[in-house]
Amino acid sequence: MENNTEKHGVDLSLIPSHIAVIMDGNGRWAKKRGMERVHGHNEGVVSAREIIEASVELGVRYVTLYVFSKENWNRPEFEVNCLMALLVSTILKEIDSLMEKKIRVLPIGEINDLPDDARESLKEVVAKTSGNKGLTLMLAISYSGREEIISAVNKILSSGKRTVSEDDFGTYLYAGGIPDPELLIRTGGEMRISNFLLWQTAYTEFYSTDVFWPDFRKKDFYNAIIDYQNRERRFGKISEQLEEEK
Repeated sequence: MENNTEKHGVDLSLIPSHIAVIMDGNGRWAKKRGMERVHGHNEGVVSAREIIEASVELGVRYVTLYVFSKENWNRPEFEVNCLMALLVSTILKEIDSLMEKKIRVLPIGEINDLPDDARESLKEVVAKTSGNKGLTLMLAISYSGREEIISAVNKILSSGKRTVSEDDFGTYLYAGGIPDPELLIRTGGEMRISNFLLWQTAYTEFYSTDVFWPDFRKKDFYNAIIDYQNRERRFGKISEQLEEEK
């Protein structure tokens, strides 16, 4: 039986405050079943809903989902159009649930790249959830980690500053002031970062699973967090130093 310090085998005293997710494998999941890739994206929405619900239950403060990369615009036009339509329909469908769970939505990326209906739907959900004090859900859309860094540098140059500290630099990123993710989950078995949160993941723990995103459910999410909790985060130090600091 679990006690009040543990839930689903997860130690509630060691919950990462920020979890980022590269939701990979939708197309391969669909192809394996003889379906069009869009069916994988549709099923992936179910996984996203489960992971958001689990994050709220566990007390995670920030979740960043890699929804659509800058490079994804190079995909076939039909798939891109389906993804944009799915984005709109999902946002509209989930607004009530987001409000009920007190979730704040914060997009990061080049949002002006989106078609008008997607951009307006996103603006609507951002405005409606802006006062919510629970989980902050960041949606990386038309996002490029390199472009984010270049954008930050240009903002600094425009401000007239000659030098900045690491902390100062972070405030010029798309979501300035948000803590870096402690855990990055990648589904689908790949072992690359795919231009995602390049600055923010300097000391993030990576977790890769062969499970395709449409099959990734709460139990898989709990397993990722448990794996994270069993690691020693040293930040360049050695184990003995960490013991002395306790």
